[in-house]
Amino acid sequence: MKIKALVESNELKGYRMLNSRKVLTGEDKEQLNRLEKGYAGEVLFNERVDGLLKEWLILNDLQLESNNSEFQIDSLVICKNLLLLFEVKNYEGDYYIEGDKWNYINGSSIQNPVHQLERTESLLRRLLQDQGHNNTPIESSVVFVNPAFHLYNAPRNLPIIFPNQLNRFFEKLNKIPAKTNEYHMRLAKKLLSLHKNVMPELPNYSYEELRKGVVCANCYSFNLDSKRLVFLCKNCGTIENMTSAILRSVDEFTFLFPERKITTRSIFEWCDGIKSKGTIREVLLNNFILKGKGKSSYFEKEQ
Repeated sequence: MKIKALVESNELKGYRMLNSRKVLTGEDKEQLNRLEKGYAGEVLFNERVDGLLKEWLILNDLQLESNNSEFQIDSLVICKNLLLLFEVKNYEGDYYIEGDKWNYINGSSIQNPVHQLERTESLLRRLLQDQGHNNTPIESSVVFVNPAFHLYNAPRNLPIIFPNQLNRFFEKLNKIPAKTNEYHMRLAKKLLSLHKNVMPELPNYSYEELRKGVVCANCYSFNLDSKRLVFLCKNCGTIENMTSAILRSVDEFTFLFPERKITTRSIFEWCDGIKSKGTIREVLLNNFILKGKGKSSYFEKEQ
């Protein structure tokens, strides 16, 4: 059972939004590519976990805090007698270990994912102890999902699952007792309640520099054709009804500019290309709470 489903991180969402509305620097584009690749790897891994059809409790992309330190968990599976902690990597290419350092084949260093995993496990253990779960065993693994990944000089005792070991690894998981009970559900809900919705650090941007208009929900193109009550993307063929497109644009507006109020005028300007303010206002009235009257009125989401 998925207690917290996998979704795009706020950082990935933010980078996608900015990439469609301004020109990112080379460094920022590289970061966007890393985020996209990392998310794609987590999707692949979660598909494999879902295929086990176990009565496990699954929490993805948890942002937690322990001992005044924040940490992130890619995937946590609560089984009958233990917790499975996974750090998922979608690395591609040749890497090697030299001493305690990890390097790409060209010699450039990367963060040691095993150290990252050890830190995450340590902070999770401390958090569990603070919540009264002192004796919960944890089995941690760094999982490499990309078949084009290879690591040279890897010691045999590292908690690593390589791409060519995935089938055997999931066969092993299938043998773990599947039943969970109310105790496990309480633990899962507690961890979910401790999840922090962290706003990411994004490239600098201003309202004035961002391109206005509705973008395609699939490919983020502005090449949309408005036909009656739908948008048709000329780039990828995606069709979306106008209400959905406007609501999605409002979400984007409030994500990038949380300090700005939602008004008919502000959303009409943000959705540049929709001809009628009346269409905007109708969608806002049907989906948000109107506050105030006259020119000072604005809309809020229902709590």
